[in-house]
Amino acid sequence: MTPHTGTKPWNVSNSMRANKPPDFFIPVDEEEIIREKRKAQTLRKSQWWKNKRACNQCYYCKKPFPARSLTMDHLIPLARGGKSTKSNIVPCCKECNNKKKYLLPLEWEEYLESLRH
Repeated sequence: MTPHTGTKPWNVSNSMRANKPPDFFIPVDEEEIIREKRKAQTLRKSQWWKNKRACNQCYYCKKPFPARSLTMDHLIPLARGGKSTKSNIVPCCKECNNKKKYLLPLEWEEYLESLRH
């Protein structure tokens, strides 16, 4: 238990495998998410994004994919307070995007590590 929240610290093996948010997951204001999604839509139409996905590779699994099949993923998810900025957006395959969901980069790495053992 963490002293300030009274909740258990997040454990990848419990929360991620159960496909539910971590205990400390605090939702972001819905209006903020809507604003950030609009920014992402604008970025998706930009030459910057076309150049970014032209690498034809998923940021997470490093497998090759046609550029048009790569999706836009927020390293820090919008639901966790992330922003639609160039430094927070990466191209990834649909499979990785669906698996990563709301996870932070460290949590994603922990999840991948748990699969290796």
